[in-house]
Amino acid sequence: MSNARFTRRALLGTATAVALGAATGTARAATAAQVPSLWREFTRTPYTHPQIPYIGGAGARRHPRRPLVLDVRRYGAVADGVTDSAPAINRAIAAAGRAGGGTVLIPPGTFRIDDVIRVGHSGVVLRGAGSGRTKLYATRNLTELIGVYGSRYGGDKSSWSWAGGLIWLAPTARWDSLVAAIRAKAWPFEGWTGNKRDEWRQLTTVEPARQGAWTVTVADPSQLRPGELVLLRLSDDSGHTLLEHMAGGGPGPEAYYWDDKTKLLSYVPYEWPVRVAHVHGRKVTLERPLPLDLRPEWNPQLTTHVEELTGSGVEGLTLEAVETPQQPHLLDLGYNGVVLQCAYDCWVDDVTVRHVDNGFGLVAASACTLRRTTVAGRGSHHPYFCREGSHDNLVEDFTIEQRTVPAPANTQLHGINVEGLSSYNVWSRGDMRMGTFDSHRGLPFANVRTDITVNNDGRHGGDANAGPLFGARFTHWNIRVTNGRAGLMKLDQLAPYSATVGLNTVTEFDQIDVPDFTGDLHTRLELYGTTDVVRPRNLYEAQRRL
Repeated sequence: MSNARFTRRALLGTATAVALGAATGTARAATAAQVPSLWREFTRTPYTHPQIPYIGGAGARRHPRRPLVLDVRRYGAVADGVTDSAPAINRAIAAAGRAGGGTVLIPPGTFRIDDVIRVGHSGVVLRGAGSGRTKLYATRNLTELIGVYGSRYGGDKSSWSWAGGLIWLAPTARWDSLVAAIRAKAWPFEGWTGNKRDEWRQLTTVEPARQGAWTVTVADPSQLRPGELVLLRLSDDSGHTLLEHMAGGGPGPEAYYWDDKTKLLSYVPYEWPVRVAHVHGRKVTLERPLPLDLRPEWNPQLTTHVEELTGSGVEGLTLEAVETPQQPHLLDLGYNGVVLQCAYDCWVDDVTVRHVDNGFGLVAASACTLRRTTVAGRGSHHPYFCREGSHDNLVEDFTIEQRTVPAPANTQLHGINVEGLSSYNVWSRGDMRMGTFDSHRGLPFANVRTDITVNNDGRHGGDANAGPLFGARFTHWNIRVTNGRAGLMKLDQLAPYSATVGLNTVTEFDQIDVPDFTGDLHTRLELYGTTDVVRPRNLYEAQRRL
Protein backbone atom coordinates (compact mmCIF):
# COMPACT_ATOMS: atom_id res chain seq x y z
CA MET A 1 0.00 0.00 0.00
CA SER A 2 2.86 2.43 0.73
CA ASN A 3 4.16 1.90 -2.82
CA ALA A 4 0.76 2.81 -4.24
CA ARG A 5 0.50 5.97 -2.11
CA PHE A 6 3.99 7.05 -3.15
CA THR A 7 3.19 6.45 -6.80
CA ARG A 8 -0.03 8.46 -6.67
CA ARG A 9 1.90 11.39 -5.17
CA ALA A 10 4.55 11.10 -7.89
CA LEU A 11 1.90 10.99 -10.59
CA LEU A 12 0.17 14.00 -9.09
CA GLY A 13 3.49 15.89 -9.22
CA THR A 14 3.95 14.96 -12.86
CA ALA A 15 0.41 16.01 -13.76
CA THR A 16 0.88 19.32 -11.95
CA ALA A 17 4.10 20.01 -13.84
CA VAL A 18 2.38 19.34 -17.16
CA ALA A 19 -0.53 21.60 -16.23
CA LEU A 20 1.83 24.42 -15.24
CA GLY A 21 3.64 24.10 -18.57
CA ALA A 22 0.36 24.43 -20.43
CA ALA A 23 -0.69 27.40 -18.32
CA THR A 24 2.48 29.29 -19.24
CA GLY A 25 1.73 28.83 -22.91
CA THR A 26 4.44 26.28 -23.62
CA ALA A 27 2.53 23.73 -25.63
CA ARG A 28 5.57 21.51 -25.86
CA ALA A 29 5.72 21.20 -22.06
CA ALA A 30 2.14 19.96 -22.12
CA THR A 31 3.05 17.16 -24.52
CA ALA A 32 6.52 16.46 -23.17
CA ALA A 33 5.29 14.29 -20.32
CA GLN A 34 2.29 12.01 -20.71
CA VAL A 35 1.46 9.27 -18.23
CA PRO A 36 -0.32 6.34 -19.88
CA SER A 37 -3.20 4.61 -18.18
CA LEU A 38 -1.15 1.40 -18.29
CA TRP A 39 1.36 2.88 -15.86
CA ARG A 40 -1.37 3.90 -13.43
CA GLU A 41 -2.77 0.38 -13.61
CA PHE A 42 0.64 -1.18 -13.13
CA THR A 43 1.38 0.74 -9.95
CA ARG A 44 -1.78 -0.71 -8.42
CA THR A 45 -0.88 -4.34 -9.30
CA PRO A 46 2.86 -4.39 -10.11
CA TYR A 47 3.39 -8.14 -9.69
CA THR A 48 0.25 -9.36 -11.48
CA HIS A 49 -0.47 -6.87 -14.24
CA PRO A 50 -1.81 -8.78 -17.29
CA GLN A 51 0.29 -6.91 -19.90
CA ILE A 52 3.36 -5.49 -18.14
CA PRO A 53 5.80 -7.73 -16.24
CA TYR A 54 7.49 -6.75 -13.00
CA ILE A 55 11.18 -6.44 -13.95
CA GLY A 56 12.29 -3.99 -11.24
CA GLY A 57 14.56 -6.63 -9.70
CA ALA A 58 16.36 -7.63 -12.90
CA GLY A 59 20.15 -7.69 -12.93
CA ALA A 60 23.04 -8.41 -10.60
CA ARG A 61 23.50 -7.12 -7.07
CA ARG A 62 26.66 -5.32 -5.97
CA HIS A 63 29.31 -7.56 -4.44
CA PRO A 64 32.17 -6.66 -2.09
CA ARG A 65 35.52 -6.80 -3.84
CA ARG A 66 37.92 -9.51 -2.72
CA PRO A 67 41.23 -8.10 -1.45
CA LEU A 68 43.35 -10.32 -3.69
CA VAL A 69 44.60 -8.55 -6.85
CA LEU A 70 46.69 -10.41 -9.45
CA ASP A 71 48.43 -8.77 -12.41
CA VAL A 72 48.53 -11.01 -15.47
CA ARG A 73 52.09 -9.84 -16.23
CA ARG A 74 53.26 -11.72 -13.16
CA TYR A 75 52.04 -14.89 -14.89
CA GLY A 76 53.78 -14.19 -18.19
CA ALA A 77 51.34 -12.02 -20.16
CA VAL A 78 53.01 -9.55 -22.52
CA ALA A 79 51.29 -6.52 -24.06
CA ASP A 80 53.11 -6.73 -27.38
CA GLY A 81 50.24 -7.98 -29.57
CA VAL A 82 52.42 -10.93 -30.62
CA THR A 83 52.97 -13.20 -27.61
CA ASP A 84 50.12 -15.60 -26.84
CA SER A 85 49.01 -14.36 -23.42
CA ALA A 86 45.99 -16.66 -23.04
CA PRO A 87 47.87 -19.23 -20.91
CA ALA A 88 49.13 -16.50 -18.57
CA ILE A 89 45.72 -14.88 -18.21
CA ASN A 90 44.09 -18.22 -17.53
CA ARG A 91 46.76 -19.06 -14.93
CA ALA A 92 46.04 -15.81 -13.12
CA ILE A 93 42.28 -16.47 -13.22
CA ALA A 94 42.82 -20.00 -11.89
CA ALA A 95 44.99 -18.66 -9.06
CA ALA A 96 42.29 -16.19 -8.07
CA GLY A 97 39.75 -19.01 -8.14
CA ARG A 98 41.87 -21.24 -5.91
CA ALA A 99 42.20 -18.36 -3.44
CA GLY A 100 38.42 -18.04 -3.18
CA GLY A 101 38.09 -15.07 -5.50
CA GLY A 102 39.89 -11.90 -6.46
CA THR A 103 40.55 -9.40 -9.22
CA VAL A 104 42.72 -10.28 -12.20
CA LEU A 105 44.19 -7.11 -13.69
CA ILE A 106 45.02 -6.71 -17.38
CA PRO A 107 46.94 -3.44 -17.83
CA PRO A 108 46.74 -1.13 -20.86
CA GLY A 109 48.00 -2.55 -24.14
CA THR A 110 47.20 -5.27 -26.67
CA PHE A 111 47.42 -8.87 -25.51
CA ARG A 112 47.16 -11.62 -28.10
CA ILE A 113 45.11 -14.64 -27.08
CA ASP A 114 45.15 -17.94 -28.96
CA ASP A 115 42.73 -19.73 -26.62
CA VAL A 116 39.48 -19.24 -24.72
CA ILE A 117 39.69 -17.05 -21.61
CA ARG A 118 37.78 -18.98 -18.95
CA VAL A 119 36.29 -17.61 -15.72
CA GLY A 120 35.14 -20.71 -13.88
CA HIS A 121 35.17 -19.79 -10.18
CA SER A 122 32.84 -17.56 -8.23
CA GLY A 123 34.09 -14.21 -7.01
CA VAL A 124 36.65 -13.75 -9.80
CA VAL A 125 36.66 -10.47 -11.72
CA LEU A 126 38.68 -10.01 -14.92
CA ARG A 127 39.42 -6.29 -15.14
CA GLY A 128 41.14 -4.30 -17.84
CA ALA A 129 42.11 -0.64 -17.73
CA GLY A 130 39.06 0.38 -19.79
CA SER A 131 37.57 -0.68 -23.11
CA GLY A 132 39.63 2.01 -24.86
CA ARG A 133 42.92 0.98 -23.23
CA THR A 134 43.06 -2.81 -22.80
CA LYS A 135 42.60 -5.06 -25.82
CA LEU A 136 42.53 -8.84 -26.12
CA TYR A 137 43.30 -9.77 -29.73
CA ALA A 138 41.79 -13.18 -30.50
CA THR A 139 43.34 -15.11 -33.39
CA ARG A 140 41.41 -18.40 -33.34
CA ASN A 141 37.76 -19.44 -33.30
CA LEU A 142 35.88 -21.97 -31.19
CA THR A 143 35.75 -24.54 -33.98
CA GLU A 144 39.56 -24.55 -34.03
CA LEU A 145 39.91 -24.48 -30.26
CA ILE A 146 37.20 -26.93 -29.19
CA GLY A 147 35.83 -28.59 -32.32
CA VAL A 148 32.84 -28.71 -34.61
CA TYR A 149 29.65 -28.16 -32.61
CA GLY A 150 26.56 -29.56 -34.29
CA SER A 151 22.95 -28.98 -33.29
CA ARG A 152 21.15 -31.37 -30.96
CA TYR A 153 18.16 -30.96 -33.30
CA GLY A 154 20.00 -32.30 -36.33
CA GLY A 155 20.98 -30.73 -39.64
CA ASP A 156 24.27 -29.12 -40.60
CA LYS A 157 23.98 -26.04 -38.41
CA SER A 158 26.86 -24.91 -36.22
CA SER A 159 25.87 -24.37 -32.60
CA TRP A 160 28.69 -21.84 -32.39
CA SER A 161 26.11 -19.64 -34.12
CA TRP A 162 24.38 -19.24 -30.76
CA ALA A 163 26.68 -20.66 -28.07
CA GLY A 164 30.09 -20.18 -26.53
CA GLY A 165 32.46 -17.25 -26.20
CA LEU A 166 36.14 -16.48 -26.49
CA ILE A 167 35.65 -15.04 -23.00
CA TRP A 168 33.46 -17.65 -21.35
CA LEU A 169 32.10 -17.34 -17.82
CA ALA A 170 30.78 -20.72 -16.65
CA PRO A 171 31.41 -22.97 -13.65
CA THR A 172 34.51 -25.05 -14.32
CA ALA A 173 32.76 -28.40 -13.99
CA ARG A 174 29.96 -27.28 -16.30
CA TRP A 175 32.40 -25.95 -18.90
CA ASP A 176 34.45 -29.16 -18.78
CA SER A 177 31.35 -31.31 -19.29
CA LEU A 178 30.16 -29.17 -22.23
CA VAL A 179 33.52 -29.35 -23.97
CA ALA A 180 33.76 -33.10 -23.41
CA ALA A 181 30.29 -33.60 -24.92
CA ILE A 182 31.07 -31.41 -27.93
CA ARG A 183 34.31 -33.26 -28.65
CA ALA A 184 32.42 -36.56 -28.32
CA LYS A 185 29.77 -35.21 -30.73
CA ALA A 186 27.11 -35.86 -28.07
CA TRP A 187 25.46 -32.50 -28.58
CA PRO A 188 24.36 -31.35 -25.11
CA PHE A 189 21.63 -29.40 -23.48
CA GLU A 190 23.36 -26.32 -22.11
CA GLY A 191 21.33 -25.39 -19.05
CA TRP A 192 21.10 -25.69 -15.30
CA THR A 193 20.52 -29.47 -15.11
CA GLY A 194 23.36 -30.84 -17.21
CA ASN A 195 24.00 -32.13 -20.70
CA LYS A 196 21.11 -34.58 -20.49
CA ARG A 197 19.00 -32.48 -18.10
CA ASP A 198 19.33 -35.19 -15.46
CA GLU A 199 21.69 -33.59 -12.93
CA TRP A 200 19.16 -32.58 -10.31
CA ARG A 201 17.26 -33.95 -7.35
CA GLN A 202 14.11 -32.79 -5.68
CA LEU A 203 14.41 -30.68 -2.51
CA THR A 204 10.68 -30.32 -1.89
CA THR A 205 7.34 -30.01 -3.62
CA VAL A 206 5.55 -26.66 -3.54
CA GLU A 207 1.88 -25.99 -2.91
CA PRO A 208 -0.23 -24.03 -5.43
CA ALA A 209 0.47 -20.29 -5.60
CA ARG A 210 -0.21 -17.36 -7.88
CA GLN A 211 2.15 -15.45 -10.15
CA GLY A 212 3.62 -12.50 -8.27
CA ALA A 213 3.70 -14.15 -4.86
CA TRP A 214 6.96 -13.78 -2.92
CA THR A 215 6.23 -16.48 -0.35
CA VAL A 216 5.32 -20.10 -1.06
CA THR A 217 4.40 -23.06 1.11
CA VAL A 218 6.56 -26.15 0.73
CA ALA A 219 6.05 -29.73 1.84
CA ASP A 220 9.47 -30.12 3.46
CA PRO A 221 11.70 -27.11 4.26
CA SER A 222 14.49 -29.15 5.85
CA GLN A 223 16.87 -28.85 2.87
CA LEU A 224 16.33 -25.13 2.25
CA ARG A 225 18.64 -22.44 3.65
CA PRO A 226 18.51 -18.63 3.35
CA GLY A 227 20.87 -17.42 0.64
CA GLU A 228 20.85 -20.77 -1.17
CA LEU A 229 20.17 -20.83 -4.90
CA VAL A 230 17.46 -23.32 -5.85
CA LEU A 231 15.68 -24.17 -9.06
CA LEU A 232 11.92 -23.83 -9.41
CA ARG A 233 10.89 -26.54 -11.85
CA LEU A 234 7.52 -26.63 -13.65
CA SER A 235 6.58 -29.50 -15.96
CA ASP A 236 3.90 -29.29 -18.64
CA ASP A 237 0.87 -31.57 -18.82
CA SER A 238 -0.57 -33.45 -21.79
CA GLY A 239 -2.89 -30.54 -22.62
CA HIS A 240 0.05 -28.09 -22.62
CA THR A 241 -1.67 -25.84 -20.13
CA LEU A 242 1.69 -24.56 -18.86
CA LEU A 243 2.58 -23.30 -22.34
CA GLU A 244 -0.91 -21.81 -22.65
CA HIS A 245 -0.35 -20.01 -19.34
CA MET A 246 2.96 -18.60 -20.56
CA ALA A 247 1.06 -17.25 -23.58
CA GLY A 248 -1.57 -15.56 -21.39
CA GLY A 249 -4.29 -18.20 -21.59
CA GLY A 250 -7.67 -17.86 -23.24
CA PRO A 251 -9.08 -19.01 -26.59
CA GLY A 252 -6.04 -18.17 -28.76
CA PRO A 253 -3.43 -20.24 -26.87
CA GLU A 254 -6.02 -22.95 -26.20
CA ALA A 255 -6.66 -23.29 -29.94
CA TYR A 256 -2.95 -23.30 -30.83
CA TYR A 257 -1.57 -26.70 -31.90
CA TRP A 258 1.36 -27.42 -29.61
CA ASP A 259 1.96 -31.13 -30.19
CA ASP A 260 4.12 -30.83 -33.32
CA LYS A 261 6.37 -28.08 -31.89
CA THR A 262 9.07 -30.58 -30.99
CA LYS A 263 11.84 -28.07 -30.35
CA LEU A 264 9.62 -26.02 -28.06
CA LEU A 265 8.50 -29.12 -26.16
CA SER A 266 12.17 -29.99 -25.54
CA TYR A 267 12.56 -26.69 -23.64
CA VAL A 268 10.10 -27.79 -20.96
CA PRO A 269 10.30 -28.17 -17.94
CA TYR A 270 10.58 -24.48 -17.22
CA GLU A 271 13.54 -23.97 -14.87
CA TRP A 272 13.85 -20.73 -12.89
CA PRO A 273 16.79 -20.20 -10.51
CA VAL A 274 16.10 -18.09 -7.44
CA ARG A 275 17.68 -17.51 -4.06
CA VAL A 276 15.85 -18.37 -0.85
CA ALA A 277 15.46 -15.22 1.25
CA HIS A 278 13.79 -16.61 4.41
CA VAL A 279 12.52 -19.91 5.75
CA HIS A 280 9.86 -19.81 8.48
CA GLY A 281 8.34 -23.19 9.08
CA ARG A 282 6.90 -24.34 5.77
CA LYS A 283 6.72 -20.77 4.49
CA VAL A 284 9.60 -19.90 2.16
CA THR A 285 10.16 -16.35 0.94
CA LEU A 286 12.02 -15.99 -2.36
CA GLU A 287 14.37 -13.27 -3.59
CA ARG A 288 11.97 -12.49 -6.47
CA PRO A 289 8.23 -12.86 -7.03
CA LEU A 290 6.97 -15.97 -8.79
CA PRO A 291 7.15 -15.65 -12.59
CA LEU A 292 4.12 -17.92 -13.18
CA ASP A 293 1.29 -19.57 -11.34
CA LEU A 294 2.10 -22.82 -9.56
CA ARG A 295 -0.56 -25.42 -10.27
CA PRO A 296 -0.64 -29.07 -9.12
CA GLU A 297 -0.81 -30.38 -12.70
CA TRP A 298 2.62 -28.86 -13.36
CA ASN A 299 4.27 -30.65 -10.43
CA PRO A 300 5.90 -27.53 -8.95
CA GLN A 301 9.04 -28.36 -7.02
CA LEU A 302 12.27 -26.83 -5.81
CA THR A 303 15.31 -28.79 -6.93
CA THR A 304 19.08 -28.78 -7.02
CA HIS A 305 21.08 -27.89 -10.15
CA VAL A 306 24.66 -27.81 -11.39
CA GLU A 307 26.95 -25.59 -9.35
CA GLU A 308 26.43 -21.96 -10.28
CA LEU A 309 28.95 -19.23 -11.03
CA THR A 310 28.17 -16.16 -8.93
CA GLY A 311 29.80 -12.83 -8.11
CA SER A 312 32.11 -12.93 -11.13
CA GLY A 313 32.54 -10.39 -13.91
CA VAL A 314 34.49 -8.96 -16.82
CA GLU A 315 35.24 -5.23 -16.92
CA GLY A 316 37.06 -2.59 -18.89
CA LEU A 317 38.42 -4.22 -22.03
CA THR A 318 37.93 -4.78 -25.74
CA LEU A 319 37.88 -8.25 -27.26
CA GLU A 320 38.81 -7.97 -30.92
CA ALA A 321 38.78 -11.03 -33.15
CA VAL A 322 40.99 -11.24 -36.18
CA GLU A 323 38.90 -9.80 -39.00
CA THR A 324 37.47 -12.53 -41.22
CA PRO A 325 34.41 -12.48 -43.50
CA GLN A 326 31.12 -13.23 -41.77
CA GLN A 327 30.14 -16.84 -42.41
CA PRO A 328 26.91 -17.97 -44.13
CA HIS A 329 23.85 -18.11 -41.90
CA LEU A 330 24.07 -20.75 -39.13
CA LEU A 331 27.58 -21.82 -40.12
CA ASP A 332 29.49 -19.57 -37.74
CA LEU A 333 32.97 -20.74 -36.79
CA GLY A 334 32.80 -19.21 -33.33
CA TYR A 335 34.63 -15.90 -33.31
CA ASN A 336 32.29 -15.09 -30.44
CA GLY A 337 32.54 -12.45 -27.73
CA VAL A 338 31.57 -12.81 -24.06
CA VAL A 339 29.17 -15.48 -22.79
CA LEU A 340 27.74 -16.04 -19.32
CA GLN A 341 26.48 -19.60 -18.79
CA CYS A 342 24.99 -21.20 -15.70
CA ALA A 343 25.82 -17.87 -14.08
CA TYR A 344 23.71 -16.15 -11.43
CA ASP A 345 24.41 -12.62 -10.24
CA CYS A 346 27.39 -11.99 -12.54
CA TRP A 347 28.17 -9.03 -14.79
CA VAL A 348 29.97 -7.49 -17.75
CA ASP A 349 30.79 -3.76 -17.65
CA ASP A 350 32.53 -1.44 -20.13
CA VAL A 351 33.35 -4.15 -22.66
CA THR A 352 33.48 -3.84 -26.46
CA VAL A 353 33.62 -6.77 -28.86
CA ARG A 354 34.74 -6.26 -32.45
CA HIS A 355 34.67 -8.40 -35.63
CA VAL A 356 32.75 -11.17 -33.84
CA ASP A 357 30.28 -13.73 -35.17
CA ASN A 358 28.15 -13.34 -32.04
CA GLY A 359 28.64 -10.62 -29.46
CA PHE A 360 27.33 -11.07 -25.91
CA GLY A 361 25.49 -14.20 -24.79
CA LEU A 362 23.30 -15.19 -21.86
CA VAL A 363 22.89 -18.98 -21.89
CA ALA A 364 21.00 -20.40 -18.90
CA ALA A 365 22.13 -17.22 -17.13
CA SER A 366 19.99 -15.38 -14.61
CA ALA A 367 20.12 -12.21 -12.52
CA CYS A 368 23.12 -10.96 -14.50
CA THR A 369 23.90 -7.47 -15.83
CA LEU A 370 25.53 -6.36 -19.07
CA ARG A 371 26.29 -2.64 -18.75
CA ARG A 372 28.06 -0.26 -21.19
CA THR A 373 28.66 -2.95 -23.79
CA THR A 374 29.27 -2.39 -27.51
CA VAL A 375 29.25 -4.65 -30.56
CA ALA A 376 31.37 -3.18 -33.37
CA GLY A 377 33.27 -4.12 -36.51
CA ARG A 378 32.47 -6.12 -39.62
CA GLY A 379 28.97 -7.23 -38.59
CA SER A 380 27.54 -9.96 -36.38
CA HIS A 381 24.96 -12.72 -36.64
CA HIS A 382 23.64 -12.27 -33.08
CA PRO A 383 24.98 -9.07 -31.51
CA TYR A 384 23.20 -10.15 -28.29
CA PHE A 385 21.60 -13.52 -27.55
CA CYS A 386 19.54 -14.63 -24.55
CA ARG A 387 18.49 -18.25 -24.60
CA GLU A 388 18.23 -21.67 -22.94
CA GLY A 389 16.01 -20.44 -20.12
CA SER A 390 17.74 -17.19 -19.14
CA HIS A 391 15.78 -15.02 -16.72
CA ASP A 392 15.84 -11.73 -14.80
CA ASN A 393 18.83 -10.29 -16.67
CA LEU A 394 19.51 -6.62 -17.39
CA VAL A 395 21.23 -5.26 -20.52
CA GLU A 396 21.62 -1.49 -20.24
CA ASP A 397 23.53 1.32 -21.97
CA PHE A 398 24.30 -0.94 -24.91
CA THR A 399 25.33 -0.10 -28.47
CA ILE A 400 25.24 -2.02 -31.73
CA GLU A 401 27.35 -0.03 -34.17
CA GLN A 402 26.80 0.07 -37.90
CA ARG A 403 28.87 -2.60 -39.63
CA THR A 404 32.15 -1.48 -41.17
CA VAL A 405 31.88 -3.66 -44.30
CA PRO A 406 28.86 -4.67 -46.42
CA ALA A 407 27.07 -7.84 -45.36
CA PRO A 408 28.23 -10.85 -47.39
CA ALA A 409 25.63 -12.86 -49.27
CA ASN A 410 23.70 -15.54 -47.35
CA THR A 411 24.39 -13.98 -43.95
CA GLN A 412 21.78 -12.75 -41.51
CA LEU A 413 21.54 -10.05 -38.85
CA HIS A 414 19.30 -10.37 -35.81
CA GLY A 415 19.83 -7.89 -32.95
CA ILE A 416 18.82 -8.21 -29.30
CA ASN A 417 17.63 -11.78 -29.15
CA VAL A 418 15.48 -13.63 -26.63
CA GLU A 419 14.19 -17.19 -26.99
CA GLY A 420 13.73 -20.58 -25.36
CA LEU A 421 11.27 -19.81 -22.49
CA SER A 422 13.52 -16.96 -21.33
CA SER A 423 11.61 -14.50 -19.16
CA TYR A 424 11.73 -11.21 -17.22
CA ASN A 425 14.78 -9.91 -19.08
CA VAL A 426 15.29 -6.18 -19.76
CA TRP A 427 17.05 -4.24 -22.51
CA SER A 428 17.33 -0.59 -21.46
CA ARG A 429 18.86 2.60 -22.92
CA GLY A 430 20.12 1.14 -26.17
CA ASP A 431 21.56 2.60 -29.36
CA MET A 432 20.97 0.07 -32.14
CA ARG A 433 22.33 1.39 -35.41
CA MET A 434 21.35 -1.91 -37.00
CA GLY A 435 19.42 -5.03 -36.00
CA THR A 436 15.98 -5.67 -34.56
CA PHE A 437 14.12 -6.86 -31.47
CA ASP A 438 14.67 -10.50 -32.27
CA SER A 439 12.75 -13.49 -30.97
CA HIS A 440 13.83 -16.92 -32.19
CA ARG A 441 10.48 -18.38 -31.21
CA GLY A 442 10.55 -20.82 -28.30
CA LEU A 443 7.84 -18.85 -26.44
CA PRO A 444 9.88 -16.28 -24.51
CA PHE A 445 7.57 -14.28 -22.26
CA ALA A 446 7.51 -11.28 -19.90
CA ASN A 447 10.46 -9.42 -21.43
CA VAL A 448 10.91 -5.64 -21.69
CA ARG A 449 12.64 -3.32 -24.19
CA THR A 450 12.67 0.29 -23.01
CA ASP A 451 14.21 3.64 -24.00
CA ILE A 452 15.92 2.34 -27.15
CA THR A 453 16.72 3.92 -30.51
CA VAL A 454 16.81 1.37 -33.34
CA ASN A 455 17.43 1.37 -37.06
CA ASN A 456 15.15 -1.62 -37.58
CA ASP A 457 16.87 -3.49 -40.40
CA GLY A 458 17.28 -7.00 -38.93
CA ARG A 459 15.10 -10.10 -39.06
CA HIS A 460 13.96 -12.60 -36.49
CA GLY A 461 15.01 -16.23 -36.64
CA GLY A 462 13.70 -19.51 -35.29
CA ASP A 463 12.42 -22.81 -36.62
CA ALA A 464 8.67 -23.31 -36.98
CA ASN A 465 8.83 -26.28 -34.59
CA ALA A 466 10.08 -23.93 -31.86
CA GLY A 467 6.56 -22.56 -31.50
CA PRO A 468 5.38 -18.98 -31.00
CA LEU A 469 7.49 -15.85 -31.33
CA PHE A 470 6.03 -14.30 -28.19
CA GLY A 471 4.40 -15.36 -24.99
CA ALA A 472 2.51 -12.96 -22.75
CA ARG A 473 3.69 -9.72 -21.12
CA PHE A 474 6.18 -8.43 -23.66
CA THR A 475 6.48 -4.66 -23.28
CA HIS A 476 8.02 -2.11 -25.66
CA TRP A 477 8.18 1.22 -23.83
CA ASN A 478 9.57 4.43 -25.34
CA ILE A 479 11.05 3.08 -28.57
CA ARG A 480 12.39 5.29 -31.36
CA VAL A 481 12.48 3.56 -34.76
CA THR A 482 14.63 5.67 -37.07
CA ASN A 483 13.67 3.97 -40.33
CA GLY A 484 9.93 3.67 -39.57
CA ARG A 485 9.74 -0.13 -39.99
CA ALA A 486 7.07 -1.75 -37.85
CA GLY A 487 8.34 -5.33 -37.78
CA LEU A 488 8.84 -6.65 -34.23
CA MET A 489 8.45 -3.14 -32.78
CA LYS A 490 4.68 -2.65 -32.69
CA LEU A 491 3.25 -5.57 -30.74
CA ASP A 492 -0.51 -5.00 -30.80
CA GLN A 493 -1.04 -7.49 -33.65
CA LEU A 494 1.71 -9.92 -32.62
CA ALA A 495 2.18 -10.63 -28.92
CA PRO A 496 -0.61 -11.82 -26.59
CA TYR A 497 -1.36 -9.84 -23.42
CA SER A 498 1.44 -7.39 -24.19
CA ALA A 499 1.96 -3.63 -24.49
CA THR A 500 3.47 -1.06 -26.84
CA VAL A 501 3.77 2.36 -25.23
CA GLY A 502 5.44 5.46 -26.67
CA LEU A 503 6.41 4.30 -30.17
CA ASN A 504 6.79 6.71 -33.09
CA THR A 505 4.68 6.07 -36.20
CA VAL A 506 5.85 3.00 -38.08
CA THR A 507 4.65 1.23 -41.22
CA GLU A 508 4.69 -2.36 -42.35
CA PHE A 509 7.29 -3.21 -44.95
CA ASP A 510 9.71 -6.11 -45.38
CA GLN A 511 7.69 -7.99 -42.74
CA ILE A 512 8.17 -11.65 -41.84
CA ASP A 513 6.59 -11.59 -38.36
CA VAL A 514 2.99 -12.81 -38.21
CA PRO A 515 0.67 -13.54 -35.25
CA ASP A 516 0.79 -17.05 -33.82
CA PHE A 517 -2.55 -16.85 -32.01
CA THR A 518 -6.03 -16.17 -33.33
CA GLY A 519 -8.70 -13.88 -31.94
CA ASP A 520 -8.33 -10.98 -29.54
CA LEU A 521 -4.73 -10.83 -28.33
CA HIS A 522 -5.64 -8.55 -25.40
CA THR A 523 -2.67 -6.37 -26.31
CA ARG A 524 -2.50 -2.66 -25.48
CA LEU A 525 -1.22 0.26 -27.57
CA GLU A 526 -0.80 3.70 -25.96
CA LEU A 527 0.85 6.99 -26.96
CA TYR A 528 1.43 5.60 -30.43
CA GLY A 529 2.90 8.10 -32.86
CA THR A 530 4.93 9.88 -30.20
CA THR A 531 8.62 10.09 -29.41
CA ASP A 532 9.95 10.46 -25.87
CA VAL A 533 6.76 11.85 -24.36
CA VAL A 534 5.82 8.84 -22.26
CA ARG A 535 6.43 9.16 -18.53
CA PRO A 536 8.04 7.37 -16.95
CA ARG A 537 10.56 7.48 -19.79
CA ASN A 538 12.29 4.25 -18.79
CA LEU A 539 10.07 1.43 -17.55
CA TYR A 540 12.85 -0.48 -15.80
CA GLU A 541 14.15 2.53 -13.88
CA ALA A 542 10.63 3.48 -12.84
CA GLN A 543 9.98 0.00 -11.51
CA ARG A 544 13.26 0.10 -9.61
CA ARG A 545 12.15 3.34 -7.96
CA LEU A 546 8.92 1.70 -6.85
